[in-house]
Amino acid sequence: MKAWRVSANGEPREVMRLDEVPDPQPGPGQLLLRVRAANVNFPDALLCRGQYQVRPPLPFTPGLEICGETDDGRRVIANPALPYGGLAEYAVADAKALLPAPDALDDAEAAALHIGYQTGWFGLHRRAHLKEGETLLVHAAAGGVGSAAVQLGKAAGARVIGVVGGEQKAKTAHDLGCDLVLDRRTDDLVAAVKEATGGRGADVVYDPVGGDAYTKSTKCIAFEGRIVIVGFTSGTVPAPGLNHALVKNYSILGLHWGLYNTKDPRAVFECHEQLTRLAAEGAIKPLVSERVPLNGAADAVQRVADGVTTGRIAVLPGLEEGTPA
Repeated sequence: MKAWRVSANGEPREVMRLDEVPDPQPGPGQLLLRVRAANVNFPDALLCRGQYQVRPPLPFTPGLEICGETDDGRRVIANPALPYGGLAEYAVADAKALLPAPDALDDAEAAALHIGYQTGWFGLHRRAHLKEGETLLVHAAAGGVGSAAVQLGKAAGARVIGVVGGEQKAKTAHDLGCDLVLDRRTDDLVAAVKEATGGRGADVVYDPVGGDAYTKSTKCIAFEGRIVIVGFTSGTVPAPGLNHALVKNYSILGLHWGLYNTKDPRAVFECHEQLTRLAAEGAIKPLVSERVPLNGAADAVQRVADGVTTGRIAVLPGLEEGTPA
């Protein structure tokens, strides 16, 4: 089969190589899956750089979530078992963790439903307990993780303020349903959030960015507000001022979705049932901005790493180069 492999750490475009390799062999409790679509995530870039919390032995194939097909024809969503990731024609995954792909979504959309939307659902509902009528501030609202939070926030009845960088991403955020969109490059974020909320601030902040985004969030968070930390795409991990959280009465909530797979797998299945229902109702639909063939995967991972994409990029091994997707 064809598979992208990383044999040394570095930037994705420099270290990913498309090789012809034997099909992966499933271990105990695993199944071989034909990859119908693989979703590109920022952690794929971190894997290439050797900066992700999981560091598979070299060489490995990146690709953390797929829509795959079992040998009996079932269409499923899976997290491939590294080192045999999803940027390949075949991958292996734990059989007990497979989730049925929603009929309402195509392969690319189904591949993009898993990590981003599960993270959003657990972050907004399990950690922050977002309520109808509250104000939700979403950083990187036009990105893969942020766009999921926007849709889930609207589905929960929240007022959603999206933060983006640039006019194109602002349009995307508006189209996703944001009630107010702020451009971090030109708008005074803190002042604008306070003005939009009558001085109260945002009840919940969803932050996959870190750095300056986190710092500004602490200046416009409401009394008893909740800041959900889901990542650091800015490359800067902030040092929270706990004295500030104390005197302002807000909560800082960490969220590593992967822990639920091991600590509370039943909750993952229950979340998927909720997401499947919302997809069937049309309340959520992953924003897949590009569908590329397998040979375009390295460039796709690099562009996600560089922060120049909107929504998700899906890699479809069955898509021929030059064929419209």
